[in-house]
Amino acid sequence: MLQHSNLKRIALTPGEPAGIGPDLCIALAQASALPCQVVAIASPALLEDRAKQLGLPLRLSDFASKSPALTHQPGDLAILPVELPAPVKTGRLNAANSRYVLKTLTKATQGCVKGLFAAMVTAPVHKGIINDAGYEFSGHTEFIAGITGGHPVMMLATPGLRVALVTIHLPLADVSKAITHNRLRQVIRILDHDLRCRFGIEKPKILVCGLNPHAGENGYLGREEIDIIEPVLTGLRNQGMDLDGPLPADTIFTPKYLNRADAVLAMYHDQGLPVLKHKGFGKAANITLGLPIIRTSVDHGTALELAGTGLADPGSLLYALETALIMADNHHD
Repeated sequence: MLQHSNLKRIALTPGEPAGIGPDLCIALAQASALPCQVVAIASPALLEDRAKQLGLPLRLSDFASKSPALTHQPGDLAILPVELPAPVKTGRLNAANSRYVLKTLTKATQGCVKGLFAAMVTAPVHKGIINDAGYEFSGHTEFIAGITGGHPVMMLATPGLRVALVTIHLPLADVSKAITHNRLRQVIRILDHDLRCRFGIEKPKILVCGLNPHAGENGYLGREEIDIIEPVLTGLRNQGMDLDGPLPADTIFTPKYLNRADAVLAMYHDQGLPVLKHKGFGKAANITLGLPIIRTSVDHGTALELAGTGLADPGSLLYALETALIMADNHHD
């Protein structure tokens, strides 16, 4: 873990209570040293019960917002309590607890907006059970943006590679018409801004994928590159951005290109993320750019079958925390 100039508070939400999120929070608490105060926004009873199930020490202390951030001690975790509506059975979803999940996210987000926390780090939620409970919920990103405003852009990062997305959870048949001049221009501006103002990169080098095979092959395999992507890139280069593309997605993820890049922009979810997850699954962070607050998350799901077994790997949560701290340290407008 990196050393940081000023001790910061980071809000941590455990996500779906029946999944591995609570396990990961408890595992994080066992770390010998953390350069921040981690504040879990969660049910104390849930974390205490899961710690007993895992056979791990856990000492919870009520979070005092007016107290200075304290250094971390192994086994200790500050907590901002949120009570569960229904008992939790490890590995078994219960729609009655969906309101609890959304409440933890709301408290963490509002705490970041108020400056109480430097960033928020989120463990995985289960979208299906939240929707089953009657809440319209498409994911962390949209929910948080609904509170904070902004224009969220999804980026995943692992050591040596960052991949941002123009479109996220769309059927493949809808991707082409979703890539408009305005959307592409806005996403690239946000990506360039946040690499400079949250990652401390003075002039980011961004590689941009084409949409079609061979980046359209001069129009023979599609015209999106000619009609949309190239004009947007030309206009932004004229404004001083360092952009390379559109490049064929089947060769962009090779050392020839990546060795000189700060990030890759993929046109759709499964164009860029399989490569990143092959390189760093379990050691990657999901980062939401374009918000007025800093939010990172793990790169995996709730893994209900692993909850309470002691087999959940906290590597992604640790990297998400480290990434949040890097962003907080470099944050400027």
